[in-house]
Amino acid sequence: MKKRKLGELEVSALGLGCMGMSFGYGPPKDKQEMIALIRTAVERGITFFDTAEVYGPYVNEELVGEALAPFRDKVAIATKFGFAPSTEGEARWSGLDSRPQHIKQAVEGSLKRLNVDSIDLLYQHRVDPKIPIEDVAGTVKELIKAGKVKHFGLSEAGAQTIRRAHAVQPVTAVQSEYSLWWRQPEEDVLPTLEELGIGFVPFSPLGRGFLTGKIDENTQFDSTDFRNIVPRFNLENRKANQALVDLLTSFAEQKKATPAQIALAWLLAKKPWIIPIPGTTKLHRLEENIGAANIELSAKDVQAIEKAASNIKIEGNRYPDSMEKMVNR
Repeated sequence: MKKRKLGELEVSALGLGCMGMSFGYGPPKDKQEMIALIRTAVERGITFFDTAEVYGPYVNEELVGEALAPFRDKVAIATKFGFAPSTEGEARWSGLDSRPQHIKQAVEGSLKRLNVDSIDLLYQHRVDPKIPIEDVAGTVKELIKAGKVKHFGLSEAGAQTIRRAHAVQPVTAVQSEYSLWWRQPEEDVLPTLEELGIGFVPFSPLGRGFLTGKIDENTQFDSTDFRNIVPRFNLENRKANQALVDLLTSFAEQKKATPAQIALAWLLAKKPWIIPIPGTTKLHRLEENIGAANIELSAKDVQAIEKAASNIKIEGNRYPDSMEKMVNR
């Protein structure tokens, strides 16, 4: 697979989001099957893997660490800090916590679970309004100097926060949701990243599975699936948003591809410093996503897709209200 650069960090043009293997989309999947899937991804050329302490919690980092142990010198692992574990001892989080001492504790835990000496890319998972971003960046700077972290990232941060952090410790990558059905980063985040030479990592590049065309109004999600509480996935909104999938399907037919591949190819065509991280738990989906890296959309193709998409009103918020408050700070 072709390589791309997030700042100075060179990785495969597509990464693999590992959250859904342990968390968020129904019951955790079989650990040995997921280890095999991650190792297959490496064999197919993927060198960039995304996890976080909150996924599980903790077990996703352990899974990724075990799966990638034989390939440690060939891959880059990204993880995240910034949530406070619940005092109830359940798989819950009680809010945000980016106090310097908590960041250092979180990093020690991640290093152990990932079984690594240094974290390749460490993101602040969500901006903590109680802690100045300069303090967060300064703490990560110390961790980089100590050799425990190689690169600093932010997730779902606003443009001004990115600038303030970057002034203290250069930011290698910003991760946010971005796809044909969530294009807000184009307003001010992407221009800021281009100006500062920071890479961009779209998560949910397939709209939490919706843009694959395999989810419709009749789809039933497991009771533990996060999408049950996402407004965009309620029945009426799924019906309305099907128009975007139909558009992708028509373009896919022209290119002898799938809707998912066109959605990913569109992202890859936007900027050379964009590296999407679609997640999957299925081998055939992994193969399908990897195939997107070989589809080249021309500027005319991109323009045609965007022109058609601009006529479609996307219905529903991408997060419940409680979570919406944590993004774009």
